Amino acid sequence: MSSGFFTTPDGVQIFYKDWGPKTAQPIVFHHGWPLSADDWDAQMMFFALKGFRVIAHDRRGHGRSTQTDTGNEMDTYAADVIALAKHLDLKNAVHVGHSTGGGEVAHYVARAEPGRVAKAVLIGAVPPIMLKTQANPGGLPIEVFDGFRAALVANRAQFFHDVAAGPFYGFNREGATVSPAVVENWWRQGMMGGAKAHYDCIEAFSETDFTDDLKAIDVPVLILHGEDDQIVPIADSAHLAIKLVKNGTLKTYPGFPHGMATTQAETINADLLAFIQG
Repeated sequence: MSSGFFTTPDGVQIFYKDWGPKTAQPIVFHHGWPLSADDWDAQMMFFALKGFRVIAHDRRGHGRSTQTDTGNEMDTYAADVIALAKHLDLKNAVHVGHSTGGGEVAHYVARAEPGRVAKAVLIGAVPPIMLKTQANPGGLPIEVFDGFRAALVANRAQFFHDVAAGPFYGFNREGATVSPAVVENWWRQGMMGGAKAHYDCIEAFSETDFTDDLKAIDVPVLILHGEDDQIVPIADSAHLAIKLVKNGTLKTYPGFPHGMATTQAETINADLLAFIQG
């Protein structure tokens, strides 16, 4: 098991974890905003203990990677993954993305070199597009994302705490079992990253249109989404995305929140394993 850094063509250092036998099938995990590779602990351990090679990186500007003020948009995020796949010589990999990371997976897989990708998984993911537009009337208005930006600039630490303690894990729902440690771990990951990168990434995850990416993906795609996702509402994401992919499977979960890969890890891990082995 190892971790390390590689340097992108524009000089950014990207942190990654690479665990398990190099001969095993790789599973690459792409985290959500504003987190890091650590958000995949429950999945990394589960699949590592089953003999897979598991990889997760900190997106530029996030976690332990360079706090760059440039390149915080989807084209560069995907280019960084292309560089990571080349650096580690990944073949026949399964790419799993949560939230913003799901957008990154769609953008990357649509551009990946032949033989690099076997399957893709989108969990609570942002595609096709979050923003309300004439073409996407069910999306969220720009004022929602302007509010995110204003809150980040005003008091990033408080904003991140409020997101983690409230809608991200559904801890704001009546009867929810709140885990203060999960909230603290989300906050820790968020505060490790750079404020400028996090600010820029709001536009990347909300305004990028992944429609053409989804249509271009040729490998099997599994879409998992919580029906009580308060961050990426299911009606304007998973229910639309499944109609755009050539070879897709949609599975939804009544009552599950946006952060279900953490709070309902056993269920999500079992469904991931079944898809990867299927």
